[in-house]
Amino acid sequence: MTLQQPWHSDTFFVITGGPGAGKTTLLNALARQHYRCIPEAAREIIQEQLQSGGTALPWKDTALYTRLMLERSVNSYIETFNSHPGNEPVFFDRGIPDTLCYAQLINLGISEAMDLNARQFTYNSKVFLLPPWQEIYQTDTERKQTWEEAVRTYEKMVATYRLYNYQIIEIPKADIETRLAFLLSHIPDLLRK
Repeated sequence: MTLQQPWHSDTFFVITGGPGAGKTTLLNALARQHYRCIPEAAREIIQEQLQSGGTALPWKDTALYTRLMLERSVNSYIETFNSHPGNEPVFFDRGIPDTLCYAQLINLGISEAMDLNARQFTYNSKVFLLPPWQEIYQTDTERKQTWEEAVRTYEKMVATYRLYNYQIIEIPKADIETRLAFLLSHIPDLLRK
């Protein structure tokens, strides 16, 4: 496989973090301020698989689940790229490198296809990462990771995004208004609403 024409947008920002770090709350706050937010593929896949009795789940067929996550993430990027007016920020709930992080965590490793996709479809070099926060961490029917797994996920995310030359900006553990203001302070003035 060879790298195709790269796709890049400086207006595409990734918001990521381990499970239960407050990512969804932050993205919901951005959406309330009329910023475009692209949902993560993982929860959609889990919900679909649970409803259909499928096996592409992180606790069943991890390889199939990982492949679907990569496909959905790439498709989401392409659809957003093709429909984006160009100068307004778009916030992605996780990015393509998140799939590579997950693959490493479950010992699948980074395949050539994963690596090529991470290099071909790139976001703004600033990636907003929410650190593990035990006081707010909860599990649910789709989030089954232990606290220790959440911490390992965070550590692997830092390493994976750095591997692909992204600059990590850690969102502080604080109330949602503080987190939102911090994130928006790192968005260039011309992109802010």
